[in-house]
Amino acid sequence: QVQLVESGGDSVQAGGSLRLSCRPSGYSAGSTYMISWLRQAPGKEREGVAGIFTGRGYTYYADAARGRFTISEDKAKKRVYLRMNSLKPEDTGRYYCASTRPGQFLSASGWPVPAYYGYWGQGTQVTVSS
Repeated sequence: QVQLVESGGDSVQAGGSLRLSCRPSGYSAGSTYMISWLRQAPGKEREGVAGIFTGRGYTYYADAARGRFTISEDKAKKRVYLRMNSLKPEDTGRYYCASTRPGQFLSASGWPVPAYYGYWGQGTQVTVSS
């Protein structure tokens, strides 16, 4: 069974940086799938931040993340990272790593939709203070 484990969340001041890490397990060697970061702030719906189609390098970014965040894959370490720079208080929330079944590719309109992901991590908290 697929499992996702996130790490890297922390409390930082505005303008700071963080790198979140997601370690997927349970996929067969050579599998390709979508894996994304979605976040949820208190009282708000879960929203897509950035996504990547493993093995192909296709990436997506939400408008709020583009230019500040970078999603990347380290195949050797079997990790997916989210590098976040120039953090703002509105970036505060719980960040979840989510992935699809093997072979499932999500379009530009589909990747931010939480319902399309079958596997979720427990999340890691990011708090940005002003």
